[in-house]
Amino acid sequence: MSAHFLGHVIDGSETESADGRRFTTVDPWTREPWAEVALGGRAEAEQAVAAARRAFDEGPWPRMGAARRGRLLHRLADLIEERAEELARADTTDMGKPISQTRGKDVPRTAENFRFFADHARLAESEALPSDTGHHVYTRHEPAGVVAAIAPWNFPLMMASWKVAPALAWGNTVVLKPAEQSPASASLLARLALEAGIPAGVLNVVHGYGADGVGQILTEHPDIDRITFTGESNTGRAISAAAAGNLTPVSLELGGKGANLVFADADLDSAVEWSIKAIFTNAGQVCLAGSRIYVERPVYEEFIERFGKAADALRIGAPGDPHTEISPLSSEEHYAKVRDYVALAERGEGRIVTGGLGEGWTVRPTIVVDVPETSRLLTEEIFGPVVVVTPFDSEKEAVDRANDTPFGLNAMVFTENLHRAHRVSALLDVGTVWVNCFFVRDLRSPFGGVGDSGVGREGGSYSREFFTEPKAVVMRIDGDPVSGA
Repeated sequence: MSAHFLGHVIDGSETESADGRRFTTVDPWTREPWAEVALGGRAEAEQAVAAARRAFDEGPWPRMGAARRGRLLHRLADLIEERAEELARADTTDMGKPISQTRGKDVPRTAENFRFFADHARLAESEALPSDTGHHVYTRHEPAGVVAAIAPWNFPLMMASWKVAPALAWGNTVVLKPAEQSPASASLLARLALEAGIPAGVLNVVHGYGADGVGQILTEHPDIDRITFTGESNTGRAISAAAAGNLTPVSLELGGKGANLVFADADLDSAVEWSIKAIFTNAGQVCLAGSRIYVERPVYEEFIERFGKAADALRIGAPGDPHTEISPLSSEEHYAKVRDYVALAERGEGRIVTGGLGEGWTVRPTIVVDVPETSRLLTEEIFGPVVVVTPFDSEKEAVDRANDTPFGLNAMVFTENLHRAHRVSALLDVGTVWVNCFFVRDLRSPFGGVGDSGVGREGGSYSREFFTEPKAVVMRIDGDPVSGA
């Protein structure tokens, strides 16, 4: 097949769609198509689910044990590291992310995800419950079955691995639907899985669209046992509704509107550095982005000055340049959305300190102040390099403002006061709080959100609970033969 064609990977073979349909994936920097992709529909989704079902019901994968599965997943991680440059360039070309981020963070984290869950499944403890009734009670964690994994376009490879790795480690089979904006690395991952020795049908990839396409077919399919999705909140609602018809459990990591609280006693150098990363990494196309910054009034002006200088210093350029820090948004459609939010500020819903539209699909790091509380800039997820900075006068006000949102994925707190750090962290209605840092992940910890930010948690034992069916085994033990009871 052409190096610029990406096929489905179903039951161990890379294929075209049955009807030959294709779509193109566009390089956001050149704004030109760079590859053709097989466009799947019902036939391909059904084939992939059937292959995954056979591999689960009849194949060795669920039965080979965690240690043997783990060795194959470690081999896959080895191959990911060996092919790191190819994988990094696939995501960079597909969605415009700087190569320094795909090469330096996303690909290594992908390999780490497979290694972590391979080891976690092998080493995880299970319950043995003491009983004085003459019974032995223990818990088994059986693989759930066939998993539909629907990955987002902003971290294509890494977020796919966050779903696929634990599902496979615990003995499930998977049908992965990557975002249509960023399909390349999913096909590469499936090829590497086969090369690693993972049996055919265990990991299948079907390309296509969500609504009225492959995504919808998978979420409504009666042979799907688990659905894991990362993406926009309204899409999550549609998936939840579709899954309800079959009572299929779902894990939904959805949108965010992260609050970043900077108190007057914070180390401002550190607060500025982390705040820059929190909103401008990946051009703000991060569900965890700290897009609302609340700064205690005594240091508000100083923070704005330092933050603005740091934002202006970020290098904008081609994604393939290792020195680039800000590159284009992922698609023309997404650029138009973010452009409309910038236009709100330009029309008077706030004052732009620095930033604005750049060339092509690029938006410069944009800082907006004096924004009304009802503005969409403060209430909606922008998913771009646009941040609103607002002063506050008390700890209670900061917490109230942070919680004044339907989203609840994450928040940040910058303070040198240990008591305040613990107190405020407890009061924030979010799934993760970072104190004096951002995006530091321990893969054992729960990851997910509340409210419009999602349903469920994944990571460590939380992934085990989702991707397995816990089973209680209650075994009668006969009386003591010594006493003859």
